[in-house]
Amino acid sequence: MTEQSIYQPLTAFTNLYREPAQGQYRVGIPLNANIAADTIAFHARGPRADQTALIHENPDQSIERYSFAELDELATRLANALAELGVKPGQPIGIHTAQSPQTAISHMALYKLGAVALTLSHLYGPDSIAHILHDTGAKVIITNSDYWCAMRSALPASLKLRHRIVYGEPVAGEIDFNDCLKHPANTFEPVVTQSNDPAILMYTSGSTGQPKGMLHAHRIIHANVPTYTLAYNLELNRPGAVFWTPTDWTWVGGILGTALLAWQHGQTVVSTNHRFSAERTLELMERHGITHSLMTPTALKRIAEITRPRARWQLKVRVICTGGESLPARVLKWIEDELDVACNDFYGLTECNHMIGCCKRLFPTVPGSMGRAYPGRSVAIIDETGSPKPTGTIGEIASWLPDDPSLFLGYWGEPGVPEKMRIGNWVRSGDLAYCDENGYYWYQGRNDDLIKSAGYRIGPSEVEDTLTAHPDVAEAVVVGKPDRSRGAVVMAYIRLATGVNQDEQTKIRLQQHVKKHLAVYKYPRVIEFVDSFPLTSSGKIRRRTLRERAAEMGVDK
Repeated sequence: MTEQSIYQPLTAFTNLYREPAQGQYRVGIPLNANIAADTIAFHARGPRADQTALIHENPDQSIERYSFAELDELATRLANALAELGVKPGQPIGIHTAQSPQTAISHMALYKLGAVALTLSHLYGPDSIAHILHDTGAKVIITNSDYWCAMRSALPASLKLRHRIVYGEPVAGEIDFNDCLKHPANTFEPVVTQSNDPAILMYTSGSTGQPKGMLHAHRIIHANVPTYTLAYNLELNRPGAVFWTPTDWTWVGGILGTALLAWQHGQTVVSTNHRFSAERTLELMERHGITHSLMTPTALKRIAEITRPRARWQLKVRVICTGGESLPARVLKWIEDELDVACNDFYGLTECNHMIGCCKRLFPTVPGSMGRAYPGRSVAIIDETGSPKPTGTIGEIASWLPDDPSLFLGYWGEPGVPEKMRIGNWVRSGDLAYCDENGYYWYQGRNDDLIKSAGYRIGPSEVEDTLTAHPDVAEAVVVGKPDRSRGAVVMAYIRLATGVNQDEQTKIRLQQHVKKHLAVYKYPRVIEFVDSFPLTSSGKIRRRTLRERAAEMGVDK
């Protein structure tokens, strides 16, 4: 099956087109683009104006509903208030309000002004908030008193913050968010922005060193349409769809891959700030009739520990897409068998979105595989010199720079793609994989995750997938542990399934399982049982911490 025959249906309802000369797919990007005008505001002036755009569930389960027209009017009122405070195009403004109506209104208001939405996680501590505000020189922050109360006395006075707009319980010297919404909506003229103008600034989760800000342009929502169309199984325009993600709207998957994407297609979004748990997630999905969701593999692993979910909850969910980490084959099978939904894995970087992924509706999902190269992206496996590697050989995943409309504008204060991310015209990912003869990619881990043991090159992902296939294992992370004779040995941190004993017999049983199903030289010589894993604020496992913990155990003789 050729790429052209697989992806031909996409051209009928996305901005994807095929160049007649080369036969390659391209993503159509308009000259002028604005995230507010192309999402909420677009539908606020059309036949969906009175349709529900946002359902927000408060901690007490009370519900707030907003139509497209209502959200747009509130955003215009806030934009007017911000303009009076002196907010200008290109200026970064902090949004520190988690999943909430205030976040939706703030994003839209800033895009109307041509300003930059600086996303700040409510999970950040004072040091991270101070670093980001200092790095950007932000003069205004929009926040929630529940999160801001811990910051008031902890942030340094040297920050350039002039205005603090607080929803909830502002104190003296702060501006009440609700007062901003009393400004007129009929005296504001939105700024006209071009597709390459800056729009949204997201900081890394800081798993290594200080977080760095990644700046995206207004074009990003158009660049992502074909790939998210595939990830959501060609159902972005499905009538009556309801979207929700447990991922914070600070991150690319939460704000770009769920909220803004759904509003771009005139769909309803659910927001909530409940602390994640597997059962609470399924209860919420039943309560609001969630049909489409983006979840991290970490969240899906937790949910996959529940038995017979369809017998306990009346679920309407049809599609779950996931990315950010490898999804174990066992978890994929559980989702398809127990939840009876399509689950599409996808791969990309925050700097350079989806390169590879699945679409069950168009081509078979191969358990353990990352999927196929997405149209509109030129992807290859390259070596250290930037030359494409042969089929079936491990190398670094890379995207061809001139062809990628999803490419970020650069890190804050460092425009363009950094040299360390480039080899010629290739954008390096830092991730290792190989592509098989059928065009499916197989993840092998980060460059710095690769385990070199006694001359063998071992990708941790395949060992993790084999371990999680065993019924005793709920979750596993594999790293290299320094070893004097082999250079490194495979070490596994394992969270066991409920009721399994943490003893030597279990370790031996799991080691034999890997030897039998994968390879003798790939089995974990060292196993440590854990009750939980350290996570970044975006919900990914903090592998660097586990590698450091393994190194601190000392070198085996």
